[in-house]
Amino acid sequence: MEINKKNIVITGADSGIGQAILNHLNSMFDCKITASDLNTNHIKDSATVFPYQCDLGKPENIDNLFDFAISKMGGIDIFIANAGFAYYEKIDKPDWDHIHKIYEINTFSPIYAAEKMKQLHGAQPYTVVATASAMAFLPLAGYALYSSTKAALNGFALAYRHELNKNQKLQIVYPIATRTKFFNAAGGSPLPWPSQTAEQVSQKVIKGILNNRETIIPSRIYSVLKFLDRFLPFIMRIEAFIEARKFKTWLAPKKGN
Repeated sequence: MEINKKNIVITGADSGIGQAILNHLNSMFDCKITASDLNTNHIKDSATVFPYQCDLGKPENIDNLFDFAISKMGGIDIFIANAGFAYYEKIDKPDWDHIHKIYEINTFSPIYAAEKMKQLHGAQPYTVVATASAMAFLPLAGYALYSSTKAALNGFALAYRHELNKNQKLQIVYPIATRTKFFNAAGGSPLPWPSQTAEQVSQKVIKGILNNRETIIPSRIYSVLKFLDRFLPFIMRIEAFIEARKFKTWLAPKKGN
């Protein structure tokens, strides 16, 4: 989809990948952007950027985000559902609220936004971009719940695309570990290998939008590994084993607490 002259919503825009996408779009294209996050301290209000503070874990707040964006921009052509977070943890007890909290943001919110965009546009063209993760395909120790939220989002997209009209796009981004504050927020977890910068992910996302890519894999290394895994499936298992060892090392000093 063309980006110039489009109205865009970005969630999770105050930091990390969302902030990098916001900065690139704002500097490279003639477009209007509603930039949403739980905190909007780093989003500057301007003639083309409209900050909106919002907890995306509640459907009524997403409804209000849509209303705000439409009132400011006149419509929404591209919705980039980037907001999300992770737990890095050993699961040793049942906790319904703990499970529900991560699914609200990582899975329910982007799916609900995709449904809202379909309702808004009917049979007309639009684009939804949702940030999943390479962990949708390669779940890692410590990230069981996080991986499951991204796998669920991936499954929804694969099926829902068949229900969309021509020129309606649901694009899914599969970043590898991104060198932001994301992993510190997850619990001070060690950075998985391989990794990349938020700027690299942003550039690939923008290129993917312009080229109407259904699947956006920002890392060339991960693309190669994913291809090789078709023929040498032990490659991904080796990576999972290495990360499991790192998880056990991370857990060790916590056992006495």
